[in-house]
Amino acid sequence: MYQQIKNLSLFEQVEAMTASLVETLSINGTAGEVDIAEAVEQILRSFPYFQEHPGQVWTQLLPGDHLGRKNVFARIKSKRGSKRTVIFHSHIDTVGIDDYGKQIDIANDPQALLRFFSEWDGNPEVKEHARSGDWMFGRGALDMKSGVAVHLANLLYFSQHLDELAGDIIFMANPVEENQHTGVIVAVDELLRLRDEEGLHYVVAINNDYIAPLYPGDPHKYIYTGAVGKLLPCFYVYGRETHVGQTLGGLDPTLVTAELNRRINNNMELTEQVEGEMVVPPSALYHRDTKAFYNVQTSVTSYLYFNYMVLEDSPQDIINKLKDVAVDAATWTRDYYIEQYTRFARVNHFPDEMPSWEMDVYTYEEFCDKLAGQGIDVKQVTAQVAMDNPDMEPRQLCFHIVDTLRALDPSGKPCIILFFAPPYCPHNYLKGDSPRDQEVMAVIQDVTEGFEQQKGERFAVKRFFPYLSDSSYLSLHDTDEEVAALIDNFPEWERIYPVPVKRIRDLNVPAINVGVYGLDAHRWTERVYKPYSFETVPRMIREMTEQWLGKQTNE
Repeated sequence: MYQQIKNLSLFEQVEAMTASLVETLSINGTAGEVDIAEAVEQILRSFPYFQEHPGQVWTQLLPGDHLGRKNVFARIKSKRGSKRTVIFHSHIDTVGIDDYGKQIDIANDPQALLRFFSEWDGNPEVKEHARSGDWMFGRGALDMKSGVAVHLANLLYFSQHLDELAGDIIFMANPVEENQHTGVIVAVDELLRLRDEEGLHYVVAINNDYIAPLYPGDPHKYIYTGAVGKLLPCFYVYGRETHVGQTLGGLDPTLVTAELNRRINNNMELTEQVEGEMVVPPSALYHRDTKAFYNVQTSVTSYLYFNYMVLEDSPQDIINKLKDVAVDAATWTRDYYIEQYTRFARVNHFPDEMPSWEMDVYTYEEFCDKLAGQGIDVKQVTAQVAMDNPDMEPRQLCFHIVDTLRALDPSGKPCIILFFAPPYCPHNYLKGDSPRDQEVMAVIQDVTEGFEQQKGERFAVKRFFPYLSDSSYLSLHDTDEEVAALIDNFPEWERIYPVPVKRIRDLNVPAINVGVYGLDAHRWTERVYKPYSFETVPRMIREMTEQWLGKQTNE
């Protein structure tokens, strides 16, 4: 790759490497994630600096990964001997390409897509963008292979201008960002190893995951000084099955999950109100009963889980909110059945005597405590279920554990059990109350003000990157007590999703995002805006890096 780009401008280098990376499909959960890691490694090894220092490019296999996925690292060492270090990081996986429909064969061909969209009448704005020449299309062009290319271009620059480099740069490219974030979680150990063995002082980590307008006509380019967190609250509902001919004698769990969905899904009342930050309501990602085939028996259980973005709330805060919702949904369900049965009895001239539709509502921790009080070894049961099902989809395994525990409850009473499943993304942000935070913020302010004057851009600095990001795993704000509330309500945490919270807290690197800019991420019209992303973003990151590495504050 170096031979192809060595005489190109910065813009052209980023453009060429973005196109090359897009051409390598790297769909999450496929061997393409290995292919893209090898492609990034080959690009790095083509740079003269790394040909002279081959040991400063290396990979880290993800333990036990069935595909053999790996993180890719590179390091540029300063000639000045400073231990101040800036981390460049990006993810290298993408979502799938089924959304491209008839154009699926060119989903990773930017030039072919440009020709297609230039003649496509499905969306006038997309057609206009394609004809302008300012946009690149293709799966991952925006999210986020252009970001990888930006970091690679800056690595090449700094490797050729070592006299300007007052400290070290660590680059890492991580797989598995689009669902489990396993790549960056594993990378935490490597970053700690480098810090401890080499005595490095991590000043800041720069992600360049994509940014986009937050509303129609939004003129701003956003810089984020932290990352939104995410929880996946789950509801297991056990009802009372019955024949459809006696439907009011049962308690249909799908009615309960439907009511939970109605009360939670896209409900802005459940969001945090943080001044100046975009808040996104919870959204349902899974909702179904557990019947495997058709029959005339009502469902026994129904499952539901939500994407739940977190800014400042703790896991315990979320548990408290959602348990209150579950209690209200159980009460509504009981009252609904009473109303319907009363009408049913009156129409059919039956006695008023009716069954009970009371439901108990538990957190996972509460339900486990109940079983333990009955002499059941809960940990042994849950560990055995996890060991017996090593290949089960992680969220389904959590439901299976809860279902197994519920079956051990001799009461057999209908219930709702609230718990967490993977992924868990910690939230973090610069609080601004320490010299370190103030140093990071001062550089961001200085560079953005300069580029506003040079480029006429309008920047806005916010605390929380609003989309899920690997940056979540580089610093942790939740206290041990707050994390305990998560772990105690997460089935088999240590086996299913052992996020190394203590090591993340130990790492504690400020994580900012200076992202490439574009539209329609995760859609087939995904496109990156080249003038800003291929020119302004790399130059801003370059200038920020030079300032952070040149600072001489106490380390």
